[in-house]
Amino acid sequence: MKKLYILLTLAAAIFGSSTLYAETDAEATVRAAIEKMTQGNAKPDSIRPAAVKGLYEVVLGTQVVYVSADGRYLLDGDLIDVAQRRNISDERRSLLYKAAIDELGEESMIVYAPEQVKHTVTIFTDIDCPYCRKLHDEMENYNKAGIKIRYLAFPRAGIGSDSYKKAVSVWCAKDREAAMTRAKSGQKVEEKSCDNPVEQHMELVQKLGVNATPTLFLEDGRRVPGYVPAERLIQILKQKK
Repeated sequence: MKKLYILLTLAAAIFGSSTLYAETDAEATVRAAIEKMTQGNAKPDSIRPAAVKGLYEVVLGTQVVYVSADGRYLLDGDLIDVAQRRNISDERRSLLYKAAIDELGEESMIVYAPEQVKHTVTIFTDIDCPYCRKLHDEMENYNKAGIKIRYLAFPRAGIGSDSYKKAVSVWCAKDREAAMTRAKSGQKVEEKSCDNPVEQHMELVQKLGVNATPTLFLEDGRRVPGYVPAERLIQILKQKK
């Protein structure tokens, strides 16, 4: 379910329905309130006390929102620990992103790995995206720095488009890495069809809320939008969250 739909549904229900409350079990109250608000279409994956007293963190897919203990109020926004200079919401989302990518598994990705891997970066890429091609041109530099690059397909033109067919053909090629390099350099890749994970990748795009290419996810789940030169990416990888 898309974020906007969830929020609109929740907001309408919050201000237009009676409040559920069970003093002995706030967590159950929050769960029941959300399920009632969305008519059962959005069931929380987890509910737990937030860092702010009286609020509960609610996870819906990879979306994080906060709901009051009585189920009446919903907060959609980042929770910041000013004293520690931490974005608590962003840290939580990063863990959810990482879990979703790990669940998909590396076997469904096209991987460029150095002999000694120091870092792993997963990238949603579109073969016809200019900045994706610019990023791919730096593959040797990434690998020299010990960065393993894992590609997931995000043909932005959609299923059935030329970009989608190219992504499928690259996956179905005998040498996927070589075929990807040819495709990203503008060379023609023999059109092929086979069992492929491209649609799974596109489903993950929706789940993670990715809307542009390239979009990078670091090994700890941090999200980095856009093309990042190798030297800059190394600096980012060394930084703590």
